Amino acid sequence: MKLSITARNMSVTPAITKRIEKKTETMGRYLWPETEMQIRMRKEKNDRRVVEITVPMGKNVILRSESSADDNLFLAIDQALAKMERQIRKHRTKLGKNLREEAFAEIPEYIEEDAPEEEERKIVRKKTFPVRPMSVEDAIIEMELLGHNFFAFVNIDTERTNVLYLRKDGNLGLLEPEA
Repeated sequence: MKLSITARNMSVTPAITKRIEKKTETMGRYLWPETEMQIRMRKEKNDRRVVEITVPMGKNVILRSESSADDNLFLAIDQALAKMERQIRKHRTKLGKNLREEAFAEIPEYIEEDAPEEEERKIVRKKTFPVRPMSVEDAIIEMELLGHNFFAFVNIDTERTNVLYLRKDGNLGLLEPEA
């Protein structure tokens, strides 16, 4: 497994690199040797440390975890890596059994733009992604793999755009446009 470690508003020290390498050794048995784990760290204005981990798994499937801690980078790293390891274990067998080869045509490319905060509501982040036909079951799996609480897709049965979302009670909801 290959590691890619980047940081914003902070530097990556040898101690940080060593900690990450030590914690990721156990995940190597679940991943192919050529798999690249991308670890992005940033320090926010309020001294909050945020760690995001992205792992492309198999055929265009992406696992993602994120954690943050107040002024404690090592805690954020440990929490994010623990979340990622749970996801890898959980989805390793699920991916092998449930996904069709054509379920994910491309890796979604996300474009992020950060903007300063103001009192009135405005768009502070913009993402683009390919919307492709898939079944509701495939959409549920992809939403779980991405770690998001909603997912937009084209329903293969109705050929209409649907939005799948996680409800507060833990169940799922599906938004379908009226005909």
